[in-house]
Amino acid sequence: MTVVQVRDGDPVEKALRKFRRKVEQAGIRKEIRKREYYLKPGEQRRKKEREATRRRFKALKKAGQGTNTRSKNFRR
Repeated sequence: MTVVQVRDGDPVEKALRKFRRKVEQAGIRKEIRKREYYLKPGEQRRKKEREATRRRFKALKKAGQGTNTRSKNFRR
């Protein structure tokens, strides 16, 4: 559980910013998105593979490799 201590006289906006930062650092938003709906195991595997492929191509692009590096099986 995320707890934010607020001092007397602190504005609500400041406390809200602190809360959002702590929630983000704890990974709660990522967990909520992950559990938003059920993915079958096969769908989960395909999603992980798709994300890994995107990361790989992004790293190649960032490293300055060729511009046309996509394989036939790459889908957006």
